[in-house]
Amino acid sequence: MISTKSLLLACTTLVAIAPAFAAAPDAPFTAAQARPRDTAQMIAQAPPPLTPAQIEEEKKKAAPPPAAKPAAPPPPPPPAARPAAPPPPPVAHPTPPVPPPAAQPRPPGPPPEIHQRPAGPPPENHQRPERPAGAPPEGRPRPPAPPAAAPPAAPTVAPPAVQQQPVTPPPAAQQRPVAPPPAPAVQGQPAVPQGAPPAAPQAAPPVPPNAQRIPGQRPTGGPGGPGRPGAPPAAAPAAAAPPAAAAVAPPPPPAQVRNANEFIRRGNAAPSPGMADIRQQRQETRSGTSIVIREGDRTIVRDDNRTIIRHNESSRFAIGARNINTVNRGGGAITTVERGGGVRIISFTDSNGRLVRRIRRDNRGRDTVLIDNTFAGALVGLFLNLQPPVVRMPRERYIIEADRADRAAFYDVFVAPPVEFVDQSYTLDQVRYNAPLRDYMRRVDLDVNFESGSWQLTPAQVDRLADVADGLNRAIARNPREVFLIEGHTDAVGGAEDNLSLSDRRAEAVAVALTEQFGVPSENLVTQGYGEEFLKEPTDGPSRVNRRVAIRRITPLIDRVAQR
Repeated sequence: MISTKSLLLACTTLVAIAPAFAAAPDAPFTAAQARPRDTAQMIAQAPPPLTPAQIEEEKKKAAPPPAAKPAAPPPPPPPAARPAAPPPPPVAHPTPPVPPPAAQPRPPGPPPEIHQRPAGPPPENHQRPERPAGAPPEGRPRPPAPPAAAPPAAPTVAPPAVQQQPVTPPPAAQQRPVAPPPAPAVQGQPAVPQGAPPAAPQAAPPVPPNAQRIPGQRPTGGPGGPGRPGAPPAAAPAAAAPPAAAAVAPPPPPAQVRNANEFIRRGNAAPSPGMADIRQQRQETRSGTSIVIREGDRTIVRDDNRTIIRHNESSRFAIGARNINTVNRGGGAITTVERGGGVRIISFTDSNGRLVRRIRRDNRGRDTVLIDNTFAGALVGLFLNLQPPVVRMPRERYIIEADRADRAAFYDVFVAPPVEFVDQSYTLDQVRYNAPLRDYMRRVDLDVNFESGSWQLTPAQVDRLADVADGLNRAIARNPREVFLIEGHTDAVGGAEDNLSLSDRRAEAVAVALTEQFGVPSENLVTQGYGEEFLKEPTDGPSRVNRRVAIRRITPLIDRVAQR
C-alpha cells in the first residue's frame, strides 16, 4: 500500500513539473543538474503545491552553487550575479588605457570565469539582444548600463582588442597614474637625452685625457716613441714637481735699475764680489722635507735628491734700463722694464713667482709674445720621465765647439730644428729642469773662462763672444720670437751649492755681455745654472772643459709652431 501511494505521488509530481520545464526551455541550468536533487525534495514534500513559480524558485536554488559567491547582493537574475566579480567591472568603467594594465596583472582571473560560464551568451541575449556579437568590447567604455553585460565577454575578446588599439599609448605618454610602469619609461626617454650630453663630457674626459696628461703637455701624440717628446706614453709617468721646487718663489724683481759692472770688468774696476761673499748672505730654512737656501737674488731648493736654483729674469732686464715698475694683480705680478727707444719688456708671474708670459712691446704698441706658459695651467710638473733622443749626426755637428767653429756654424745651430720631431709644447721650467728634453736641440759650447770662484768676465773673454752674438742676432732677425737658453756649468771641485750658484751667475754674465756689448735682445735669452751635475769630462778634479757655458735654441720646445 505504501509503495503504491508513493508511486502515485511521484507520478503526480512528474505530471505537474513537465509543463513548467516546457515553458522555460532556456533556463541557465540543465535539467540533468537540477532533477536528481529536486525530485527527491518533491517526493519528501509532496503536499506543497507544485506551481510554476515554485519550480522557478527551485531552479534558483539549484543555480547558487556555481554563482552563489557574489550573487547574494545583486538582483535575482543569474547573469547579474555572475558579472559581479570584482576584476571585470573596474576594468570596464575606466578609460581605454586602464584595461591593458588591469588585464596584464590579472591574467588568471578571466580564464576561470570562462570555464564557469559556458552559457554566458544566453544571458546577454536576454538583457541586450541588440549586441549579441561584438557589442561587449565597444560597449564597455560608452554606455553606463551595459557594463554588467560587458564583463562576461571581456576576458575573451576585450583584452586583445584594447591592447591593439592605438589609443592606449597616448594616455600612457600623458603620464596617467593608472599605468605606472610604462609612464616612467616614456618620461625617462626624453629626460635622459636632455641630461645625458652634459653629463657624458664630464665623465669622459676623463676625461678626459687632458686632465690626466702632464701639465704643460699638448694633447697630441707623435712618432717620437716611448719616452720622447710627442709621445703621450712617455709623458704619462712624469713625476710631479717637489712641493718646495714648485712652491718656493724666486726673489722678487729689482726695484731699481742695475748696471753691468757685476758681470763685466771694465778697465781698472775692482773685482765684483765672489762666492765667499755669497756664502755670508745665505739663509737656510726647512720646508717639510725640502731645504731652501736664499742668497740675495737667488734661491736654492734641495729636495728628493734634486737641487735646483731659481732667479728672477727681470733682474737681468733691469741692467741699463730706464724704468722698472711692478704691479701686483690677481695673486700674481706684472713687471714692466722700459728700455731705450720706447721698447718695454712685460713679464707676468703667478703667485709662486713662476713666469707665465713674457712679451715685448715696441714704441708703436705692437706686442711680440716670446714665452707663453698659460696653456699649462696652474699645476705644472717640473720633472719629466723622458728618454734622450737618438742623435743621428756626427758629434762635432751636434755640439759645436766655439773655439774651432766658424761664424756660419753658429747661425746654423741657432736655427736648426730638433734632432727628433717634437709635436708638443713644454713650459719654460720643464725645459730648464729636464736634460733629456734639452738634448733634442743642438748646442754651442762657448770658449770663455772665469777666474776661480768668480762670475765676472774680462774684456778679452767678452770679445770671444762676437761670432756667437752675430749668429744670435741673425736668428732673431729671422724670427723675433726665438728664445735661447744659456747654460752654466762648473767642475766638481767645491761644494754643490757653491757650484750651482756660481754656474747660474756665470750664465747670466754671458747673457749680460751679449746684450750690453753686441745688442742681443735680453728678452730673447733665458739663463740657468746646473753646477757640477752635467760634467763634460768625467773627473772630480779641476777641469777647464767642465767649466763652460753653452747656448742652445729652445724655441721648438716651448712653441710647437716654431718648428720650421
